[in-house]
Amino acid sequence: MEYETIVTSRDGLAGEVARLGASGARLIMTVGTDVRPLGGGFEVTHLFGFDRAGKVVGVVVPVPADDPTFPAVTPQLPPAGWMEREVYDMIGVTPEGHPDLRRLIVADDWPDDVFPLRKDVPHNYRPPRAENARSALKPTPEGTTVVPVGPFFPTLEEPAYFRLFVEGEEVVDCDYRGFYSHRGVEKLAEQLRYDQIPFLAERICGICGYVHSTCFSQAVEQAAGIEVPRRGRYIRTIMLELERIHSHLLWLGLAAHIVGFDTGFMQAWRVREPVMWAAEALTGNRKTYGMNLPGGVRRDLRPEGIHQVQDVLKAVERESQSLMRALERDTALRSRLRNTGVLTHEKAVLWGAVGPTARASGVDIDVRRDYPYAAYDELPVNVALRQEGDIWARLEVRVEETLESVRLIREALANLPGGPTFVEPGEVPEGRVSVVLVEAPRGELCNYLMTGAEGKPYRWRVRVPTYMNLQLTPQMVNPGTTIADFPIIAASIDPCFSCTERMEIVRRPREGRHEP
Repeated sequence: MEYETIVTSRDGLAGEVARLGASGARLIMTVGTDVRPLGGGFEVTHLFGFDRAGKVVGVVVPVPADDPTFPAVTPQLPPAGWMEREVYDMIGVTPEGHPDLRRLIVADDWPDDVFPLRKDVPHNYRPPRAENARSALKPTPEGTTVVPVGPFFPTLEEPAYFRLFVEGEEVVDCDYRGFYSHRGVEKLAEQLRYDQIPFLAERICGICGYVHSTCFSQAVEQAAGIEVPRRGRYIRTIMLELERIHSHLLWLGLAAHIVGFDTGFMQAWRVREPVMWAAEALTGNRKTYGMNLPGGVRRDLRPEGIHQVQDVLKAVERESQSLMRALERDTALRSRLRNTGVLTHEKAVLWGAVGPTARASGVDIDVRRDYPYAAYDELPVNVALRQEGDIWARLEVRVEETLESVRLIREALANLPGGPTFVEPGEVPEGRVSVVLVEAPRGELCNYLMTGAEGKPYRWRVRVPTYMNLQLTPQMVNPGTTIADFPIIAASIDPCFSCTERMEIVRRPREGRHEP
């Protein structure tokens, strides 16, 4: 992947953004960085992707420490809404002209003058509560009633708070408040070495952790100019696709459960379980594999594990196809999911949808093809696309991707090269910037890394797919949407709040008292 940097002034930012947009680029991520210890002020970096060219452009805006403001690009680019709110919450740089500068990450009673990702704020600092809390909730539209979904709700495995604005039974709009479990994984990583962080990164997500350790490891490798051995790249691909299979099957089961089709739930999870056993046979763990380090993978594949995976793939392929036929024959299920939660192609592009959510609306993007990594340059990916943009289309995309993952793993095993799986990375130069994209099961994952001294990152920023797709949930609330429709609409993007909020850390003192 090619990465290019453009430095512009605050006055020139709007023009640069307009120029990139006219060139076909899409906004991937916004990063705020405190560079005062390096002799500067602050930096705001907007990352744009040229997907077909496999290129990312970073637009860097220097911001003086005595005037920490920059012009918001949210009016031009709606996906920047959360990102610019996060820059304010965590760095204390204000996006002037932002249409909705409510708090996003920090709590309502967080002090106004404490910005956690500034370098002069210790990672374990616990500020006093502010006396005057600032509500982060959207005002209730006139003539509507609020129906709360969360923070704890039967179909949500993690704390999240949706407020549905309803007129009778019809949902006319909704609002989201999350980050109840945010514990500052990026801040914590500044205290760790590069070879420690993959194990932290893998715990960002409770389901798809391997993509996170892969993405971070590749960011270090890119910054240091490390070439991972070919066998190591193939093993990464195999593990990434195994993870995609079990993640999609988990979603399929949960989606069936939410709409009351528990036969589908039990069958999907029955098919999924041998995949977890195969992962354990390859790595020693069902989910948190502990395989990645900058430089490659820590363990080679054993022949008995490979044979088990090959047997499991046969069963997954056969039974996934059988399960899909059963779903298609269920007229009640199809009527419930078709034409529900429709996300049009135009809205998917405007709001920066990623992953199966985008591809089900006809947005032809996939990092594995557009920005090849691991062994995907040698294992071409067939991208699953649908045009309808409804929940049924998202289901079909995920089932097709599951079968495509089976094919990719078979090809990777059949062409698995010999040789080493790991190369010692050596010293990582200070002051390098790298940007890496990986296609997680839920969509595009992005890591931004600025290397620091003593073998530790100066700034690490993680942007997960759910972070993008959650923002466009209101766009799926179409006219006629009822309260009963909303749980499966929200679930159809396969939300991971743990990923979005970037981890939870709990320390247990001897007294038994829990502290973050």
